[in-house]
Amino acid sequence: MSTMYKRFKREPLLPILIVLVSLCLIVFIVFPLYQITKASFMTNDGQFGMDGYKRVLSGGGLSRSLTNSLVLAAISATLSTVIAYMFAYTFAYVKIPFKKLFNAIAILPVISPPFVIALSAMLLLGKQGLITKHLLGLENANIYGLHGLVLVQTLSFFPIAFLTLSGLLRSISPSLEEASQNMGASKWKTFVSVTLPLSVPGIANAFLLVFVQSLADFGNPMTIGGNYSTVAREIYLQAVGSYNMQAGAALAMLLLTITILVYIIQNFWVGKKSYVTVTGKPTGQRRMIESGPAKTALFISSMVVSVVVIAFYALVPVGSFIKLWGVDNSFTVDHYKYVFDLGQKAVFDTLKLAVIATPIAGLLGMIFAYLIVRTKFRGKKTLEVVSMLSIAVPGTVIGIGYILAFNKAPLALTGTGIIIVAAFVVRALPVGIRSGVTALQQIDPSIEEAATNLGAGRAKVFTSVVLPLIKSAFFNGLVNSFVKSMTAMSAVIFLISAKYNLITASIMAQVENGRIGVASAYCTILIIIMAIALVLLNMLVKWLSGTKRGSY
Repeated sequence: MSTMYKRFKREPLLPILIVLVSLCLIVFIVFPLYQITKASFMTNDGQFGMDGYKRVLSGGGLSRSLTNSLVLAAISATLSTVIAYMFAYTFAYVKIPFKKLFNAIAILPVISPPFVIALSAMLLLGKQGLITKHLLGLENANIYGLHGLVLVQTLSFFPIAFLTLSGLLRSISPSLEEASQNMGASKWKTFVSVTLPLSVPGIANAFLLVFVQSLADFGNPMTIGGNYSTVAREIYLQAVGSYNMQAGAALAMLLLTITILVYIIQNFWVGKKSYVTVTGKPTGQRRMIESGPAKTALFISSMVVSVVVIAFYALVPVGSFIKLWGVDNSFTVDHYKYVFDLGQKAVFDTLKLAVIATPIAGLLGMIFAYLIVRTKFRGKKTLEVVSMLSIAVPGTVIGIGYILAFNKAPLALTGTGIIIVAAFVVRALPVGIRSGVTALQQIDPSIEEAATNLGAGRAKVFTSVVLPLIKSAFFNGLVNSFVKSMTAMSAVIFLISAKYNLITASIMAQVENGRIGVASAYCTILIIIMAIALVLLNMLVKWLSGTKRGSY
C-alpha cells in the first residue's frame, strides 16, 4: 500500500486519469449494454418476462430475420474471402501492372458511405437500370432481396478481407515455398501443401471479420433488402416502427451474443494457433509468377473485379447529375441545389459533430493505449477488454442501448449533439487503441525513461515524447474517427432529432422516397468532404508533431 501511495504521490494525475477513463467506459459502454439486457427481460408494463425472447425464437418473422442474417452473412463472407484471397495472392505472387489499383480499391469502402454500392446496384440493375433495362431489355428487373444483398455486401466488404490477407501472404517466407519446389513439387502442389495451409489464420480472420460486418450491416438491408428481413433492420423497425422495445432489445442481445462469440473464436481459437514463418533468418526474394495460364487467369479475374467495383463507385457521381434515372436521362444540377438549399443542415450537422468527435476519439485512443502498454494498476485487463468491446458490438445495438440509457435524468442526453458525439467516439475508439498499442510496443521504454530522468512528468513525457513518436498511429486514429463519424449509420439512426440530422440518415430518407438523384448527390458531397478532410488531417498531424519536437 505504501508503494502505491508513493507512486500516486509522485504521479498525482495518473489515478485521476484512470478514474476518468473508467467512468467514461462505464457510462458510455457498460451502462447502455446493461440497459439493453434489462429491457430485453422487461414487458411494456414494467414486469419481468421472457416474451421478447419467446417471440424472437418462436419461429415467426423475428426468428426468420435471425436465420436470414446468418445465411446472408455466411454467403457474403465466403464470397468476399474467396475474392479477397484471389486479389491478395495476385498482389503478392504475380508480376502484373496496376498493383496500385488494388490498394485504391481497398480504400474505397473505407471513405465511402455504407450503402453507396446499393445505390449503384439500383442504378445498374434495378427496374430502370442501365444494364437490366437499357442494355438487356429486361422489364421489371428486381435487385431487391437476398441476391441483391449478397452482391452489394460482397463488393462492399471484400476489400476489408483483402487488407487482412494481403499483409499475411506477403509475410510468408519464400524459402518454404522454394524448398517445396526444390523437392520436385509443382507450383500447384506447393500452393496447396504450403501456401494455402499457412494462409489459414488470415482466411479465418477475414471470413469472421466479414461475417460480423454482414451481420451488423444496416444501410444495405434498409436500401435494397426488400422483403428479405435481417436482424439489424428488424431491431430498428421493432424499436422505432412498432415501439416494441422488448422485442428490439431481445433481438439486439441475440445479435450481440453472436458477434461476441465470433470475436472469441477469432481471438482465442484462430489466434492461439502458430503459423510462424518469419524467423529472422535471411531469405531471398520471392520468385514472382511472370508467365503462364495462372498469371493470365489471375490478372483477368482481378481486373474484371476491379472494373466492376470502380464502375459501381463511379456511377453514383454520374447519377447525381441525371434528372430521373432511366426515365429522363438529361443533365441537371437540381439535385445539388436541393442538397445545398434544403439539405445543407444535415451536411453541416454531420461535419460539425464529426469535427468535435475526431480529436476526442484520437486522443482518447492514444491515452488508452498508453495506459494499457506503459502503466500497471489493478483492473487494467478489465479496462482493456471493455475499451475494445465496442468493436464487437453492432451499431444498431449501441443505438438502441443509448436510447434506453440516456432518455431520462440524470443523463437525459437524447436529442442532443452530445449523445451523437459519444456514439461516434465509442465506435471509433477500438481502432485508435489498437493502432496506439501496436505503435507503443515498438518503442523502447528507455526513451521515455530518459525524459523522466531529466525531470519531465508523465504528462510532459506523453505529450512531448510519446505522441510525436506514435504520430502515424495517432493519425490513423484521427482518420478512422472522422471517416466513421461521417459515414455512421446504424448507431446514429436512433439518435437523430429535429435539432441534429445527419447525412447518412438523409441519404436513406431520400432512397426510401425514390429520390435516387438527391441521394447520389449527398453521397458524392460526402466522399468529396472526406477526401479533403483526409488531406487536411495529414497536414495537421505532420505540423503538430513537428511543433512538439521543436518545443521539447
